[in-house]
Amino acid sequence: MSDRTPRLDTPKDLRRPPLVRRPSYNADTFGVFAEQFARFMGTAQFLIYMTLFVVFWVVWNFAAPPHLRFDDYPFIFLTLMLSLQASYAAPLILLAQNRQEARDRVVAEQDRQADARAHADMEFLAREVASLRMAVGEVATRDFLRSELRSLLAELDERSEERVQGHPADDEPENAAP
Repeated sequence: MSDRTPRLDTPKDLRRPPLVRRPSYNADTFGVFAEQFARFMGTAQFLIYMTLFVVFWVVWNFAAPPHLRFDDYPFIFLTLMLSLQASYAAPLILLAQNRQEARDRVVAEQDRQADARAHADMEFLAREVASLRMAVGEVATRDFLRSELRSLLAELDERSEERVQGHPADDEPENAAP
């Protein structure tokens, strides 16, 4: 059996070359265009331009001489143009919203990760502070050391006074050599 002979358990490749090539485009470039378009349509500048366009259209088709008019009173052509503009604007705005939603999702995930790291850091720091408090509880404080040193100093003063007066201290042997 040769390599060119198809096997019986392998389906035939039914793909045929396309009769018409599909247009290709860069999705990011188109998405950026959609976002810019949606941003522009949400401005007062766009509303002013659109209003001026419609006003000019209506005035021209009412006031111009009959042979220069291109759209009579029910303004069917104007309605068609506005419908066409709306039919393109809606999907472009939806595309821009979808891209913004994807960016928001990424930012929200990054925020969740940062919150989790901050929470873990706070728990670690809380445990460290608790262990430091426990360790400090076992360490002699400055006031404790001062009081101990004062009591030792007072005891030394008492012993030195007893020696000066000729009485041996309580812990010194009585027959010790001077």
